[in-house]
Amino acid sequence: VIKFFVAALTAYGMATFEGPLLSIKTVSALGHYTDWIVGHVHGGALGWNGMLSFGMAYYMIPRLWKTELYSKKLAEWHFWLALLGVLLYYISMVSAGITQGMMWMALNPEGKLVYPDFVETVSRIVPLYWVRAIGGLFFLTGFVLMVYNFIMSVRGKQPENSEVVVPKRAVVFATQKEGEGHRRLEGLGTIFSVLTLVAVGSGSVISIYPILNLNQYVHNDKVTEPWTPLELAGRDIYVREGCYTCHSQQIRKLSFDVMRYGAPSTIEESMWDRPHQWGSKRTGPDLSRIGKKYPDLWHYRHMLDPRAITSQSIMPAYPWLVANKTDFIALRKKISVLKFLGTPYSDEVVANPDIIAQKEAKVIADRLAAEGAPQGLESQEIVALIAYLQAMGQKPVLATEAQQGGQ
Repeated sequence: VIKFFVAALTAYGMATFEGPLLSIKTVSALGHYTDWIVGHVHGGALGWNGMLSFGMAYYMIPRLWKTELYSKKLAEWHFWLALLGVLLYYISMVSAGITQGMMWMALNPEGKLVYPDFVETVSRIVPLYWVRAIGGLFFLTGFVLMVYNFIMSVRGKQPENSEVVVPKRAVVFATQKEGEGHRRLEGLGTIFSVLTLVAVGSGSVISIYPILNLNQYVHNDKVTEPWTPLELAGRDIYVREGCYTCHSQQIRKLSFDVMRYGAPSTIEESMWDRPHQWGSKRTGPDLSRIGKKYPDLWHYRHMLDPRAITSQSIMPAYPWLVANKTDFIALRKKISVLKFLGTPYSDEVVANPDIIAQKEAKVIADRLAAEGAPQGLESQEIVALIAYLQAMGQKPVLATEAQQGGQ
């Protein structure tokens, strides 16, 4: 038990030191969007919460079921497997993250990107992903050993009327009188509740206040048009498939970000997104300016077989997008809700979003067919997703009259 607690406290100390370190602007420029953040989170989740929970379980289970632990040797194996798993996971992800960040930032003497092709940074860290997988397997194996150990312990438990061995520390607590030691602290529940409410409330106000005053940062002459009905359907497919877990939609004002992806993202570009798709990880490139960069057929083939387009890609294929049909009827309720929330859709769009989306889809499907794709794709989800991808970074500025009409 003590071993698990010591490991947990060590991981906690490392995580709480690393968190403020990553908040430093220079360090954040290197680590943000990389696997370093993944390593940091899992160092705390597995190393701190996981090991602490294991230690608590090993302490409580035998006492709750009034039995001896089935095998201390299995518990020992669990500890070392879990510890090794956490270390492999953490070290591999931090190493991968620093590698990613350094490669993204690397410039040659002429001031150009050393690694302009994003996939170069991915292929370089694939071996570290395998190390992470091995670490996760070790951690999971240890967990399975613990579960087996507990099952066998409970099966051999003593009768319910047997005596329970009470730890000496618990005996000391039991002999304390009211108003002494920890019992005095337990009697201050109301005060602690009030102080907790004040702390949580203060933090909430500090966090929410900037959002409530967001409009002062918006330039009305830069606000873009909202997604068209078909683009909105494609965006929902993008969210459903979890594309935001590997792709960001936020170009930072850092030279290497701008050189790789284009102009920095602005608040006006994503103000109609509910929720926004800024993302927190770049296993794939940022997509803020992907619109019109490639033809429709490129996106079609890329979704069906990413490695046919980029041989080193680790992106999965999405063949069901060609088989699944777009739910055009659902757009009626979606558009109405967004209109109610303030998105400046015209009355015509609110009244006929499904018809408008089908017309948009027909245009893209015909274009795909002309480029070599199969005929009759206008009802398929792949067309809606392509519409969304091609609109990223390409939305025109919202006309003043339309904006006023939407308000």
